[in-house]
Amino acid sequence: MITPQQIKYRWMGVSLGLSLILLVIKFTAYFLTSSTAILTDAVESIVNVIASGFAFYSIYLAGLPPDQNHPYGHGKVEFLSSGFEGAMILSAGLVIIWQAVLSIFEPRELDNLDWGLALIGVTAAANGFVGWMLIRSGRQTDSLALTADGRHLLTDTVSSIIVMVGVGLVAMTGQRWIDSALSLLLSVIIIYNGFQITRQSVARLMDETDAPTLDRVVTLLNVHKDHNWIDVHNLRVQKYGSDLHIDCHLTLPYYWELSRVHDEVHHFENTLKDGFKGEVEIFVHTDPCMKECCHYCRVADCPVRASAFVRDVDWTAANLPLNQKHFVPLSV
Repeated sequence: MITPQQIKYRWMGVSLGLSLILLVIKFTAYFLTSSTAILTDAVESIVNVIASGFAFYSIYLAGLPPDQNHPYGHGKVEFLSSGFEGAMILSAGLVIIWQAVLSIFEPRELDNLDWGLALIGVTAAANGFVGWMLIRSGRQTDSLALTADGRHLLTDTVSSIIVMVGVGLVAMTGQRWIDSALSLLLSVIIIYNGFQITRQSVARLMDETDAPTLDRVVTLLNVHKDHNWIDVHNLRVQKYGSDLHIDCHLTLPYYWELSRVHDEVHHFENTLKDGFKGEVEIFVHTDPCMKECCHYCRVADCPVRASAFVRDVDWTAANLPLNQKHFVPLSV
């Protein structure tokens, strides 16, 4: 059976190899045509090669087990890889703007546009397929590095298609300014894509709340809610690459023996682990119940119940992260 790590290696290796091949093809197209728009596409391919190489290495590091210096593992390097790729894309966009401005004041004759179109068409098709597969694999393995590289390749595909349209228009009309204008348009698209990737990477490095993952954890708790789980609060969900770390406080009956508390915590942890494919590390702090919990407690045959059950607490992504027990009014 192929492991998630092997899937990452396979597709990151494909991406790196493809980037090297397409780099040669695009610069060949540029030397044949002298098109600034094609040069724009070729310059971005340099970024593809460097970014894919760094992403490949980051996936290797992310797969290493936790050690004394990295007790939470090495998964965050994938976020760094994504940020590096975004920064490289931004840099390429600025270089492309400079080249486009120069081409406006120093226009060149465009030649062999038919060959240029054919070569760029090949690169667009290859990038589109591999980019789609990288995003798909990134979602399956929860890898931001794969997803970022896939988004980059899809942006490169869109850029190549725009270049083909522009070069075709130049071939039909003979208006060389279209080539420079198109290069400027592509630079804006490239810079925007780089900014989005960088922004997401910084958010993950800063442990910004991952709303979809938090919602998934809350859904699992609600669907599999056990009658002994009186309350859950102070829920924290953090991702380190494809590894997931969950911290929370679990309220259990105060009169239970330690061995029973231990078993219930394991049941709680396994419920969450079964809902995710990757590595899940859970730290549960147990709280003793209070008499104020009785009106939403479903523990059967409780010998110390102070008041009757009224109704459940609605567990949501808004109230579970709060660092306090949840209480509901005694009146319905």
